[in-house]
Amino acid sequence: MHMLVKTTMDKIDRILLELVQKNARLTAAELAEAVSLSPSPVARRLRQLEAEGLIEGYRAQLNKGKLGLHITTFVQVRLKEHQDQTIMTFEAEMRAMASVISCYTVSGAFDYLLHVVTPSLEGYEQWVRQLQRLPMVSQVDSSFAIRAVKANDPLPIP
Repeated sequence: MHMLVKTTMDKIDRILLELVQKNARLTAAELAEAVSLSPSPVARRLRQLEAEGLIEGYRAQLNKGKLGLHITTFVQVRLKEHQDQTIMTFEAEMRAMASVISCYTVSGAFDYLLHVVTPSLEGYEQWVRQLQRLPMVSQVDSSFAIRAVKANDPLPIP
């Protein structure tokens, strides 16, 4: 977990963060033009934002459908118990499952919310059976995504 070093960001920092979220392939020259600076100070600012942990990394956004991952499911999981070792084991299992692309601890009736992608319903069935074999899992509730209305949008910059 990164600690925030810089106490305030200026308008240029905020604009740079918005721009790189939308397109991380923009060059320093393109970013510089957008914020009316030269490329060198923009590159320095980006390095500083990275050093402060505001920019954690850069990655490509892939097309799930073209990769054959046609089923998106949101899965709620309740554990049988909440001992530290049980939680650590469950979370390690989730990190190891490639089909689980996000895992959150949540409040409410369930303990975890998982975002799962699989190629097919059969693939989902195989995955959920693997999940149900975990001894600490008490209950599983799944909701299949029909259509993405909004997904993977940039974070709002305060």
